Amino acid sequence: MVKSPIVSEFDLEKLKLRSVMTAAAPLSPELRTAFEVKFPGVEIQEAYGLTEHSCITLTHCDPRKGHANAKKASVGFILPNIEVKFIDPESGRSLPKNTTGELCVKSQCVMQGYFKNKEETERTVDQDGWLHTGDIGFIDDDGDVFIVDRIKELIKYKGFQVAPAELEAILLAHPSVVDAAVFAVPDEEAGEVPTACVVKKVGAVEDEEEIIEIRGLNVASYKKIRMLKFVDSIPKSHSGKIMRRVLKDGFVKR
Repeated sequence: MVKSPIVSEFDLEKLKLRSVMTAAAPLSPELRTAFEVKFPGVEIQEAYGLTEHSCITLTHCDPRKGHANAKKASVGFILPNIEVKFIDPESGRSLPKNTTGELCVKSQCVMQGYFKNKEETERTVDQDGWLHTGDIGFIDDDGDVFIVDRIKELIKYKGFQVAPAELEAILLAHPSVVDAAVFAVPDEEAGEVPTACVVKKVGAVEDEEEIIEIRGLNVASYKKIRMLKFVDSIPKSHSGKIMRRVLKDGFVKR
């Protein structure tokens, strides 16, 4: 809605747009701000969940307060009758508030299992009934839940962990970028390097190197994008998730 020209064809005042909901992929602070500037007064609601469980959090409903809005960048408050904990992905140790770890959830909504795939089911749901989401995040003192990225999508560059969502947000803040995806590509020296595919705005004049240079000014050296390619579109699943494997395979085969 922020960057699509189709939106200008509608009179949103007549439609009485009051709120929008986003889910399936992270909402960057830059994109949120751009939306708030373009659509002042329209409330942004977020939800977090997964196919193996359904909804886990909502930003516009804190059951402890009756009704409240979560902090910006938060995916909301934990819904009733759901247990959530954050663990160290390596040791499995439960972590305190404000400490980043893997989000695990336990409730009556946890799936029975993957169809005819007992091994993957046992890897995802442990013996105590905790569903390991594979999402990295934390919960703060007020009960707001924050999601940082996916464990499997973190890029390991020379021992450092790089979150693709953070770099995607930086790319999307560029006025010439319509859409973007960041993923890992194997590298003999670094292990993996941050790589990006970008959909460029029609008429934009910047080349790949210019985008890399400009967007790399505000990040640590290990987070800098090493390769970038312009594409016509970013492949996404039906739920809106970026299909990084498709992009990665295309880069590796080049």
